[in-house]
Amino acid sequence: MVEIQNTLVSLDLFREKFCCDINACGGACCIEGDAGAPVKEEEIAELETAAETVLDELSADAQEVIKAQGVVYIDRDGDFVTSIVDGKDCVFTCRNEHGHCLCALERAYRAGRIPFKKPVSCSLYPVRLSTVGGMTAVNYHRWEVCRPAVELGRKLDIPVYKFLKEPLIQAFGKEWWDECDIVAEELKKQGYI
Repeated sequence: MVEIQNTLVSLDLFREKFCCDINACGGACCIEGDAGAPVKEEEIAELETAAETVLDELSADAQEVIKAQGVVYIDRDGDFVTSIVDGKDCVFTCRNEHGHCLCALERAYRAGRIPFKKPVSCSLYPVRLSTVGGMTAVNYHRWEVCRPAVELGRKLDIPVYKFLKEPLIQAFGKEWWDECDIVAEELKKQGYI
C-alpha cells in the first residue's frame, strides 16, 4: 500500500486492469451478491428523494421492498446498504432493451431528472473503502462476475485507478488523483507495476 494524503491505497489500483463490459456481464454487479451496495448515512435522504422519481421504473417487487423497508437497510456488519429484492438484486435496478441490468438512478441522473447519480460506493466499484487506524483504505475488490471487465481492462491496458478517474476525483479530489498518477509513474519506474 502507498499513502496518498489521508488514504492508504492498495498497489492493486495501479497493477490491476479493469474496464466495465456491460455487454459481457449484463450488469451482474447490481444483481448478484448477498447484500446491497454500501451507502453513506448522508446519502440516505438523497436516495429517498431520488426513489420518488424512479419508483415507477422499478420492478413491482422492488417497489414493494421500498414501501416495506425503505431504500436502505442495515446489513449483518452494521452498515447501511441499498435494499435488495430476493436476497440479491438492488432495488434500483432496471433493464435496457437488451435485457442488461442498469441503474435507474444513474439513468435518471443522466437524463437530468435527478441531481443524485447513485451511492458513491457504486460509482467507485470495483474499489471498496474502509477505515484503518483513522485513515481511509482504498482497496480493489475482486469478484468473479467482473471477469469480463478485467479481460477488457487488460486488452485496453487500463489500470483500475484510471478507469475510476471521475469517481475517485469525486471522492477524494483532483489533487489526490494527480498524486495517484505520480505514484503510478514512480511504481512503473521502480518495476512494481
